Amino acid sequence: MRYLLLFLTAFVFVPLFGQMEDPVRWSFESRHIAGDEFELIFKAKIEDGWKTYSPFQEYGEDVLAPVPTGIYFDEGGHFTTIGKLTESGNRKVAKEPLFDNINVAYFTKNATFIQRVKINDYGQPITGYVESMACDEEKCLPPSGVDFSFQLKAPRATAPAQSAQPLAAGDPEIAEAVKEEIKKPEEDITKVQQLGKLEVVNLPAGLKMPIEWTFDSKKLSDNEYELLFIATLEEGWTLYSQHTSPDDGPIPTEFHFEEGAHYQLSGATREEGGKKKSGIDPFFGVEVVKFIEGPATFTQKVKVEDSSQPIAGYVTFMACDDSECIPSDVDFAFNLAAGTAGQVAGVDPASGLKAIDQTVPSIRATYVEPLGSCGEEDVARDSSLLWTFILGFAGGLLALLTPCVFPMIPLTVSFFTKSSKDRASGLRNALLYGLSIIVIYVSIGLLITGVFGATALNALSTNWIANTLFFIIFILFAFSFFGYYEITLPSSWANKSDAMADRGGLLGIFFMAFTLAIVSFSCTGPIIGSALVQSATSKMGPFIVMLGFSSALALPFALFAAFPGWLNSLPKSGGWMNSVKVVLGFLELALALKFLSVADMTMHWNILPYEVFMAAWVLIFGAMTAYLFGLIRFPHDSPVQKLSVSRGSFAILSLALTIYLATGFFYNETTNSYNSLKLMSGLAPPATYNIFLPDASEGLDAGIKAKYPSYSKCANNLDCFKNYEEGVAYAKEVNKPVLLDFTGYGCVNCRKTEEHIWVAENVRDKLSNDFVLVSLYVDDRKALEEILLSIPRQEKLRNVGNKWADFQIVNFEQNSQPLYVMMSPDERVLAAPRGYKEGVEDYAEFLECGLDTYEQLTEDNKKKDKEDKRLGVN
Repeated sequence: MRYLLLFLTAFVFVPLFGQMEDPVRWSFESRHIAGDEFELIFKAKIEDGWKTYSPFQEYGEDVLAPVPTGIYFDEGGHFTTIGKLTESGNRKVAKEPLFDNINVAYFTKNATFIQRVKINDYGQPITGYVESMACDEEKCLPPSGVDFSFQLKAPRATAPAQSAQPLAAGDPEIAEAVKEEIKKPEEDITKVQQLGKLEVVNLPAGLKMPIEWTFDSKKLSDNEYELLFIATLEEGWTLYSQHTSPDDGPIPTEFHFEEGAHYQLSGATREEGGKKKSGIDPFFGVEVVKFIEGPATFTQKVKVEDSSQPIAGYVTFMACDDSECIPSDVDFAFNLAAGTAGQVAGVDPASGLKAIDQTVPSIRATYVEPLGSCGEEDVARDSSLLWTFILGFAGGLLALLTPCVFPMIPLTVSFFTKSSKDRASGLRNALLYGLSIIVIYVSIGLLITGVFGATALNALSTNWIANTLFFIIFILFAFSFFGYYEITLPSSWANKSDAMADRGGLLGIFFMAFTLAIVSFSCTGPIIGSALVQSATSKMGPFIVMLGFSSALALPFALFAAFPGWLNSLPKSGGWMNSVKVVLGFLELALALKFLSVADMTMHWNILPYEVFMAAWVLIFGAMTAYLFGLIRFPHDSPVQKLSVSRGSFAILSLALTIYLATGFFYNETTNSYNSLKLMSGLAPPATYNIFLPDASEGLDAGIKAKYPSYSKCANNLDCFKNYEEGVAYAKEVNKPVLLDFTGYGCVNCRKTEEHIWVAENVRDKLSNDFVLVSLYVDDRKALEEILLSIPRQEKLRNVGNKWADFQIVNFEQNSQPLYVMMSPDERVLAAPRGYKEGVEDYAEFLECGLDTYEQLTEDNKKKDKEDKRLGVN
């Protein structure tokens, strides 16, 4: 019945005389995919003013309607079709006046249909015909058929594109490799100038594509997921948007999904990120939309009925630069049952450990090119090295005041000035002596760096064993300074060095400096050890701190050799030098508790909370005050007959410091905890780690805590999550951005940020109300339920800290803390990550910029949703 109506229609609308019209011309191509799979490509070139109809229509069989395009294969066992036919091109849906204004889907100018097949026998061709109907504004032509035949060949290492020739009523020209006259773009896409030819090429086997695709999935609810397709572009290459019309132009990016009952697409595929331009493409002379910088992110929501079955398909796209275009496709498969990034992906056959890959492609892509233009990655590196040098220099100045070094200054300078032939040679020898001191101590720093390496040195600052060992060493150093015993190097070392010094000349001067380093070790050793431990968080730390220490130690020898008269102004050696050692002993004792505190927090021993630590420091500095006032004596001290002005001044200063430390027990109503002292940042444990104040976790939302066990109180009693996946899931619930805080119990700069910056009202309000705070402690030594193997780094992850350190390294290529990263709930970086930097206003601006970026992103998504609804996309 339907075909009878069609013939009647044709007789009504087609003139009974005139030239035979053929407005739709077909060409056929094939493309090898993988193995024995090919794509058969059917292209229709449609004359202006005409249209042909999509194979996929909504009208029924008994409606007077146009004949949809059909592709019919001759049956045979030599091939099998895979999936359903896909279509692309200048497709429109509108009412058709020639057929009672029913809704029809049709193509104008061009259309492309693709059918994937698997070849079972290459000896037989794949044959059949294409049937289509063409109409203009006044009439329709009867349906016409064009035969096709694909003689496919077994793939070799490189399978070039093959073409199939229409056998009837088609274009008589044989398809060649596509070479067209084109125009090369300048910087503005709308400007053109003549070029030669742009060649569409196929990549040789093994050659890397200029577009690299990565795929990821995010779970939105129990049965809803978001599939992410991320394209990274090489510089100079472009990728065409899926909204680019294929009319006589480039191949738009398209996503083809294999059908299955286990899932259903939800809405259209969205695209965002990167940098796009639209306008007339000089290559093809048509209106296009294309990405000129990446990464470009495409997202597709799906509703999943059975997550055990993969969602598979392929992406077709075209990449172009100034001289060539490369059409290609990439297969994808989402195994949702295996979980998303960060979940166990399988078992490593070599080790038998469960393997984990915490790489998040959306983070990696947007970390390189953040969505916003704010942030200051690695801002603290240069300044931290400066402070390391100052630390070493201060240590060197203290060493000069010890009884092992101070008396050597006038003796050594007098030796050089008196034993030299003239003043110039004496000055030169003293300078060489000072330079030798610098070389010796810097060599020690380089040796330590070379032996341990940067990673091991960084681990020393948070490792509980190392910190416990440092605690014991500092206690031994303290009692050595108190005069109960001396820590010295073997006397034979000093004797041999002294013998080498007697030889004179440059070598003799060097060994004089070496002798000083050995004999003064009982005084300088504890200071050097303290400085090295404090600097062991960076690769250059030991070198820089020893450069500062040796520079301060060598400076007096050069200055007093140049100006001998200054020697008369030096104070005489005496009991005051022993007092300097004792004061250093109290400082060593106080610093020892810092290392024990780090071990306590990382191992969760709970033996040195804030109150105990601060009380111990108050007692230590109270005892030092009593010593300086002469109320306490140590083995090498003589009774204090009269308090000198200098000693009395230091005693008063020590008393003031003791009182200042006691104010650390004042209550801070803003943080609902103790008052964190600026001087104690990075030394004392966080004020929230206490035993006397009410447990802040009692104020947590019980519902959130039940759903997300890691939900707790962090620095300054701010609500936070200590598990990445839980924090991101909650951020999606409340539609807030994430502030990812890579921190550590032993991280000094982390405490400075929390206690000096996060307490400011304009910062604390944003952290409390506008962000979801996720604090990941990279030195948390709590054991994981089972040992995991990091797939990207091939390292074992034994504890919680290992896991979060691995997450930071594989996604942000850094292992230093603090690192602050602002992300959207769908795990895209909003701004360049920020390291440690002082300044409340800078930090507030950093947060504000991230919020502005997120609000703009949210607004853009709302506009896309509105546009989807307008177009009728679910």
